[in-house]
Amino acid sequence: MSTTVTTARGPVRGERRADGSLRFLGVPYAQPPVGDLRFAAPVPPEPWSEPLDATAYGPTAQRRPFAEVTTIPEPSIPGAGVLNLNVFTPAADPEAGLPVLVWIHGGGYVAGSAASPWYDGTAFNRDGVVLVSIGYRLGIEGFLHLEDAPDNRGVRDWIAALEWVRDNITAFGGDPAKVTIAGQSAGGGAVQTLLAVPSARGLFRGALSVSGALLRPDGPEVARAAARLFTSRTGVPVTAAALRDLTDDELLDLQDRMSAPGPDREGLSPMPALAPFADGELIPVPVLEALTTGGAGADVPLVLGFTEDEFTMFPPPGPGAPPLPVLLGGLGLDPARAGAFTEAYAAGGEERYFGQALTDTVFRVPNLAVADARAARERPTWFYEFRWRSPAAGLAFHCLDLPFAFDLLDAEGVAAVTGDEPPRALADALHRAWVAFVTDQDPGADWPRYTAAERATKIWDAEPGIAVDPLRRVRELWLD
Repeated sequence: MSTTVTTARGPVRGERRADGSLRFLGVPYAQPPVGDLRFAAPVPPEPWSEPLDATAYGPTAQRRPFAEVTTIPEPSIPGAGVLNLNVFTPAADPEAGLPVLVWIHGGGYVAGSAASPWYDGTAFNRDGVVLVSIGYRLGIEGFLHLEDAPDNRGVRDWIAALEWVRDNITAFGGDPAKVTIAGQSAGGGAVQTLLAVPSARGLFRGALSVSGALLRPDGPEVARAAARLFTSRTGVPVTAAALRDLTDDELLDLQDRMSAPGPDREGLSPMPALAPFADGELIPVPVLEALTTGGAGADVPLVLGFTEDEFTMFPPPGPGAPPLPVLLGGLGLDPARAGAFTEAYAAGGEERYFGQALTDTVFRVPNLAVADARAARERPTWFYEFRWRSPAAGLAFHCLDLPFAFDLLDAEGVAAVTGDEPPRALADALHRAWVAFVTDQDPGADWPRYTAAERATKIWDAEPGIAVDPLRRVRELWLD
């Protein structure tokens, strides 16, 4: 059964589901980024008069999944109109005034898809929350510094989608004054980035960063170095004019050449080369600096944390790699602390030292620094670690927590990563905390705020609980 809702640009026709909820898929929030718009700031869609079919997911910016890291089924859907979003709502009642969760997918800023079955809004709708999932430009199109185009185009896409929510969500039953942004991995990094973007203020009231990847350094010098690397490896100028008419496959080939390892990387690792960066304008200062030294997003309640083993499964570098102290030094650890590091993680075995170091540097250390800085300033912050270990791998690895948070344990691909009998009680508790935070800006009485005095941390396991400063050793190794 179809239902039509009128947006500011025109009517959209969605579908009513068996449980009575509604979904509107592939709704454009900006014009297709093609031709002169391929590397431009997002432009609002042209108005339309006939109902737009919104019963199937729209095109995705992802053309090739990031299978090396993610376990999430993430479809790649062809088409030009990748700047679209999906709305899942209990009822399209303009008087409902329901809280809204805006979801930003991960994928290392080069992949990912809002069309994943793991991001379905059914459970949130059941609990009175409108869910919006958004697509945005990735890789070169979204984040490569170009001489003749605005920087951080992917970030501008996030803001344009949030502006669409502000202007349209009432018609779908949501309250534009009750928007919480959330995302996982690169999406979690997106959430923290938006906290540091002045022009995003007022578009959301709460933030939920799941395994947020905050990449360091992220200043303009890194963006310029990445641009030089791009040209030196490909021979193509870093201009929109030179890239505008290339096919998707041609652009991906250039991206692969840019991201490959080699001695000419000027210290760049593959991921930070194509990611949000402080451009001095849209993002005035590096995000981690903004969140740990200033007032960026200070008034916004924030939930943040990670899984216990994020990237621990990553194997160590092959033969000929530098010794462990040198590798750790390259990741930011004082080589003199290499012994303390191996002692701290001895239980996992030597084959997991490198993956554990990646887990610490990409996720645990920067998120711990943000939580500590906010706690020192008495900002509303809740911190967690997801420790339930999948019987499929014996680890609490990257992405494992998402089916529990979305309460979608029966979704496609979940059993492959959780086993056949994941703890339903854990999904109930974690999802309930998310709903409470989106609804009331507090995840519940059984999850105290993270303070400088106690550093109370929610531990998500088969039997959830609270631990006092369980990441102390991480802080001592990397931050003290």
